[in-house]
Amino acid sequence: MAASCCEATCSPRGSQRPRALLVQHEVTFALGFKAAHLEGVELKHMGQQLVGQYPIHFHLAGDVDGRGGYDPPTYVRELSIHHTFSRCVTVHGSNGLLVKDVVGYNSLGHCFFTEDGPEERNTFDHCLGLLVKSGTLLPSDRDSKMCRMITEDSYPGYVPKPRQDCNAVSTFWMANPNNNLINCAAAGSEETGFWFIFHHVPTGPSVGTYSPGYSEHIPLGRFHNNRAHSNYRAGMIIDNGVKTTEASAKDKRPFLSIISARYSPHQDADPLKPREPAIIKHFTAYKNQDHGAWLRGGDVWLDSCRFADNGIGLTLASGGTFPYDDGSKQEIKNSLFVGESGNVGTEMMDNRIWGPGGLDHSGRTLPIGQNFPIRGIQFYDGPINIQNCTFRKFVALEGRHTSALAFRLNNAWQSCPHNNVTNIAFEDVPITSRVFFGEPGPWFNQLDMDGDKTSVFHDVDGSVSEYPGSYLTKDDNWLVRHPDCINVPDWRGAICSGRYAQMYIQAYKTSNLRMKIIKNDFPSRPLHLEGALARSTHYQQYQPVVALQKGYTVHWDQPAPAELAIWLINFNKGDWIRVGFCYPRGTSFSILSDVHNRLLKQTSKTGTFVRTLQMDKVEQSFTGRGHYYWDEDSGLLFLKLRAQNERERFAFCSVRGCERIRIKALIPKNAGVSDCTATAYPRFAERAVVDVPMPRKLRGAQLKTKDRFLEVKMESSRQRFFHLLSDVAYIEVDGTRYPSSEDGIQMVAIDGSRGHVVSHTSFSSTMLQGVPWQLFGHVAAIPDNSIVLVVSKGRYTSRGLWTRVLEKLGADKSLRLKEKMAFVGFKGSFRPTWVTLDTEDHGAKIFQVVPIPVVRKKKL
Repeated sequence: MAASCCEATCSPRGSQRPRALLVQHEVTFALGFKAAHLEGVELKHMGQQLVGQYPIHFHLAGDVDGRGGYDPPTYVRELSIHHTFSRCVTVHGSNGLLVKDVVGYNSLGHCFFTEDGPEERNTFDHCLGLLVKSGTLLPSDRDSKMCRMITEDSYPGYVPKPRQDCNAVSTFWMANPNNNLINCAAAGSEETGFWFIFHHVPTGPSVGTYSPGYSEHIPLGRFHNNRAHSNYRAGMIIDNGVKTTEASAKDKRPFLSIISARYSPHQDADPLKPREPAIIKHFTAYKNQDHGAWLRGGDVWLDSCRFADNGIGLTLASGGTFPYDDGSKQEIKNSLFVGESGNVGTEMMDNRIWGPGGLDHSGRTLPIGQNFPIRGIQFYDGPINIQNCTFRKFVALEGRHTSALAFRLNNAWQSCPHNNVTNIAFEDVPITSRVFFGEPGPWFNQLDMDGDKTSVFHDVDGSVSEYPGSYLTKDDNWLVRHPDCINVPDWRGAICSGRYAQMYIQAYKTSNLRMKIIKNDFPSRPLHLEGALARSTHYQQYQPVVALQKGYTVHWDQPAPAELAIWLINFNKGDWIRVGFCYPRGTSFSILSDVHNRLLKQTSKTGTFVRTLQMDKVEQSFTGRGHYYWDEDSGLLFLKLRAQNERERFAFCSVRGCERIRIKALIPKNAGVSDCTATAYPRFAERAVVDVPMPRKLRGAQLKTKDRFLEVKMESSRQRFFHLLSDVAYIEVDGTRYPSSEDGIQMVAIDGSRGHVVSHTSFSSTMLQGVPWQLFGHVAAIPDNSIVLVVSKGRYTSRGLWTRVLEKLGADKSLRLKEKMAFVGFKGSFRPTWVTLDTEDHGAKIFQVVPIPVVRKKKL
C-alpha cells in the first residue's frame, strides 16, 4: 500500500490506546487514533467475506469530527477502491467522517456501508459506486441463491423468502437517516443504488447507544444532487428495517434479515414534537429496471428531481401504520419524468429486453419486459401531492399500457381520496396516455384486489383531466360515482365531483369473509372487497372510499361477523354516512363509540347507541348518545356514522384520535349467509342525485396541449312531467346540444382531427324500416376518421337492416338493441377503445370524453 499521504498514528503492540492498522487486506481505524487523513490511495483486491474485513473500516471510532476533538476532522478522500472482496468503505459506530471523491468499483456486498444504526453526521461527498454484487455476510447482502443456502443463523424450520428477507445489496447502505449524501452516484447494483434502512434498536457492539425507535424518527441528513442509474430493483429506497433479534421459534428468520419498518421524521427524533420533512433535492434516477425511487415515510418531500427510462419512475408510500399514523404526506414538485428518452441503449446479443419504443416505434432497451406498463408516478396509499411536474414521452402502444400517472399494481391496500395533482404539464404525451387505471391482463392480473378497485385522486386545477376540481376514479367504482360523472375509456377511469372519505371496517375473529358494499342510489352496482390483510390474521380490514352524506348497505358471503369496528377515516367534523349492516334475524346488539388516542395508545369511550323503533330517529344523535334501527324484516342494522371532532389537514383521524364505532352482535346459531340485498332493495334504494356539480371543462386558451378531450353527452329516456310521460333524447358536444325532434334516431358526425361537428341528421322510425338507403348513403358520405354519435328517441325500429350501420361504426355484430339506445362510434380503419353502446328498456345514457385528434396506437 502506498501510504505516504496517510497521517494515521499507530500505537505499538500492547499499548492500551486503540490504533489505526493495516491487517489482512484492510485499513481499520479504531477508537482513539490521534489523527486520520487518508488521501490519494488505490486499494485493489482488498477485504474478505469475513465480518470486519473491509478495505476501509472505521470501527467503533465514535465522533471523528470536531465533536470528538479532531481538528481538522477525519476524512478519506480521492481513493480508488476496486475489485474488492468485501465492501468499499465501512463506517461502523463512527460519526462525523468525511468520505469525499472516493470511487468504489466491482465490490461484493454493500459498497459504502453504515453498519449498526447509530452512525450519524457522516458525509459522503462526490462518491461513485459502480458494479455492486451480492455477498455472503448479511442477509441483505445475499442474492436469492445465497439466501436459500446460508441458513446457519436461522432457527430450525426456517423457509427463506429471498425477495423479503434478503436481496437488498446496495451501493450506499444507510443504517441511519442522519447522514449526508451529496453529489454521489450509484450505478450497476444488483439491487439498489441508495437504501435508507432502519434499525429499531442499534445492533452488534453498538447495542444500547440509542432508545428504541430513534432511527425511524431522526430527520434525514442532507440528500442533494445525487444520481442512480442502471440498478435492478431501484435507484433509491427509503423503507424497511432489519431484524434486531436473534432467530427463535417465534421468528425463525436470521438476525439482520430485512423486515418492515416505517420512517416518520420528527424534530429531535421525538414523535411528540413537530414533523420535520425529509427533503430530497436534485435527485436523478434513470435506466433503473424496476423503480427510479420507492420512498415510504412521512413526511418525504422531493424537489427538482429527474426520472427517466425507469420501469416506474417514483412510488411514494404512506409513512404510517393505521391507526398510529399521525398525519403526514408525501410530495414531489418542480420535477421531470421522462418515459422513454433519446437514450435508446444498445442492442446486444444477450439483451433480453429490447423492443419498440412508444414515441417513434424504434428499437430500444426496455426496463422489464416488452409489455410492461411503464409509468412515471404510481399512486399508492397516500396522501400524495404532485405539483409543478412535467411528464415527457409517455406513449402507450397496443399491448403496453404506458402512462404518466398510474396506480400500484396488484394493490390490496387503501387509496386516499386526498391524493392530488396541481399544475401538471405534458410534452409528447398523448392525452390517452396521461393516466391508466388498469385492466385485467398481463402485469395487472385480474385487477380484483381491493386497492385496485378503489383507486382515486384529486385533479385540483384540471391540468390532467381538463376538469378543475374533479376527482379521477376507476370507471366501475360506483361508491364514488354519481349520474353526471364522465367516463374516460382510454384511461379505464371516470371524472367525477364530490366529497369523499374512507370507512375502515374491521371484522374480528375471521379473515376470509368477502364483503359487499352497495351505495343506495346504485343498488345494481355493488363493490366486492376481499380485505387488505393476509388470511392468516385474526381479523380482516376493508377500506372503501365513500361519498359523504350518502347511504350504504354492507353484506357478507358467510354469516356476519360477531364483532365489527368501523373507523371514520378522513372525515371532517360533521361529515356523515348512513350504513345498514346485514345480520341474521334474531340477532341482538351492543353498540358503542370510542376514540383511540395514537400517542397515548389509549382508547376512551365516547358514547353508546340505543335501539329505536323509528328509522327517523337514527338521524337524531346527541353527545354520548346515538340510536340504531334494527329492521328485522330486511335484516339490516342502520347507523348514522358522524365525525364529532376536527381533523388536521393530512391526518387520517381527528385531533382527539381515531373515531370508531364498535358493534358486538349475539348471532343465532346456524345462521346462514348474511346477504340482505334482495330484502334491502328496492325498499331502501335512493334517487341518485349530484350533490357537488361537475366542474366546467377547460377550453381553448385554457388548455396547454394541442390534443384535448371532446365532451360527449347523450341520453334517451322517458321522463315524467307531472302526470304526463314524454320521450326525451339529445346529443351534446362540448356544451352544444342537439335535441331530437321526432321518433327514430339522431346522428351527429364529428371531424376526428379537429373535433368540429360536420353533420347533424335525423332518421324517422318509418325511414329505418325495410332497406334504409338514405341512412346507408348518409353514413357512406361521412369522411373516414370521423366520430359518429347516435341516439334513439321514442318508438324506433330496434331491429332491421339499419343496425348494420352501427356494426360498421364499431358496434359488436351480435348487438341486440332495446327500447332506448345511445352509441359512440367511429368511421375509420380501426376500432378505438372509446366506442361505446348503451341500450336499455327504460333509458340509455353516455357521458364520456373522446380524444382529439383521434390517433391509432401503434402495435407492440
